[in-house]
Amino acid sequence: MKTQIGSNFLERYRFKQSKKAQVIETFQKVQFSGQLIWVAPNNEKRWNLYFCQGRIMYATGGTHPVRRWARNIAAYCPQIQVNLTELQNELLKLNLDSFISSWEYQLFGLWITQKKITEDQVEQVIQSVLEEVIFDLSQEDGLTHQINEYPCTSQPLAVIDEQQVIADVQQLWQALWNAQIVDYSLNQAPIIKQPKLLKDCTSERVYQALIKLLNGENTLRDLAIKMKRNVVQVIRLLLPYLKSGVVEFISIPDLPDPVGRTVLNLPSQPLNPTKPLIACVDDSAAVCQTLEKLLTAAGYRFISINDGLRALTSLLSSKPDLIFLDLMMPNTNGYEICSQLRKAPSFRNTPIVILTGNDGIVDQVRAKLFGASDFLSKPVDAGKVLSTISKHLSPNELT
Repeated sequence: MKTQIGSNFLERYRFKQSKKAQVIETFQKVQFSGQLIWVAPNNEKRWNLYFCQGRIMYATGGTHPVRRWARNIAAYCPQIQVNLTELQNELLKLNLDSFISSWEYQLFGLWITQKKITEDQVEQVIQSVLEEVIFDLSQEDGLTHQINEYPCTSQPLAVIDEQQVIADVQQLWQALWNAQIVDYSLNQAPIIKQPKLLKDCTSERVYQALIKLLNGENTLRDLAIKMKRNVVQVIRLLLPYLKSGVVEFISIPDLPDPVGRTVLNLPSQPLNPTKPLIACVDDSAAVCQTLEKLLTAAGYRFISINDGLRALTSLLSSKPDLIFLDLMMPNTNGYEICSQLRKAPSFRNTPIVILTGNDGIVDQVRAKLFGASDFLSKPVDAGKVLSTISKHLSPNELT
């Protein structure tokens, strides 16, 4: 086993000699135009690399394509404020069936035309995005690749030095190896597991700073941007807390995809912004619609989240006062989401009510163990829903 691990690391560290790098180099030599798609086992993840006459124009896909894009926009284009609704409006102006179907790349072209960003900024963003994608690819084993060849119909927005990208990836591996921290995923988010222990072993100033940063909403790469440090420095700063068990890593979902399915369905009529915000996480549109009609009629603000995999991100951004959470959803479950929410400081005391078609005592006990506040059976009863909200929200919140 040790030999296999050593061999895998050696190939990652020597990425220039790896099979993945050789494929890219071959595409450069034959002046390939089109799309190279790397596929993880069981089709769990896909990375898309776009080529024009042998040069890489852009890369996307993998674990956090939207988060990656937004993070690099924040780093290199500080004048751009990323807002989901505004992005969706901007995307209506684009032709997503062009040579590069990536909405991220096409927005660069639109913003250059609108003089919102410069070509130098675009080059910096694409270079950084490509480095992240190549590094993540270098960490993956068992990938296969697919090729879609078609003529290049547009000029690249930026000229990327692929050899410099590969050199930077190898330099990052070297830095991680020197610091003996090669086992950490840069796409995971640190979160404080034992806040009391942290408070006891740090100053109040450091404690307050860490509470704000390590809230389970930022990956290591996100933190590097916020802290104006590189990821190696960030990991080294966190290492004592990780080794003592004060901090742990969790996996977090990507930010909502502006061209994908709408995650937050806000009521069309303006409601009193001081009223409690109620969230329903359920893959059943019928359940969400039933609750929306009931709760908006009762004066509450309401959001529905139909995609369980994006629930955590959506809830962290909207911060509802109470959450109705479906127990069984495709690819995830209410127990897992509830457990992750309870690790986030902003949700430690938020009422979480589990919804299920099975009202067995075992499920109720298990839900409590994972941090649920209450339990309701489906189909939902209007009277029970309203009384449950009244039970868990204070009178001041309800008025």
